[in-house]
Amino acid sequence: MMGQVSRNQGGAALVVGMIMLVLITLMLVTALNLGTTNFRAMSNMQYRAEAVAAANKAIEQVISTPFTAAPAAEVVNVDIDNDADTDYEVNVAQPQCIYASPAFGADPSSLSLPTSMTASSTWNTVWDLDATAADTAQSGTNVRVRAGVRVLLTNAEKDAVCP
Repeated sequence: MMGQVSRNQGGAALVVGMIMLVLITLMLVTALNLGTTNFRAMSNMQYRAEAVAAANKAIEQVISTPFTAAPAAEVVNVDIDNDADTDYEVNVAQPQCIYASPAFGADPSSLSLPTSMTASSTWNTVWDLDATAADTAQSGTNVRVRAGVRVLLTNAEKDAVCP
């Protein structure tokens, strides 16, 4: 009876193999989900950084104009990647003069001002600029940036725009 082999194995190798296959599949699916989540997080961070850059660019554009003469809200279209398509629409709220104080003494940046803007007739004014950038590609990116700027104004200019 030594030559007789039992043919009844019970399928233990099949069960162990199936369990290992399920475990490996679960590990791969988990790794894929983690990778996708990290990609989405990094994409969101990039969209937010671009939107902040667009809002800052719009604020700088407003500051480079004589915005204190007639403060008004405006919409600035920003092409962040220079492909001739508007990437962000930035709504810049009406600049608000929040503080004014007499300018005592000439600031180093004011030494070359005309005599009509001497220390006795000028005011340091502080302005609040509020910009909201929205992505035109409908990705849902929306960011708000606030900035402050100091502007040297004459007495007449200050009286016209500052409370």
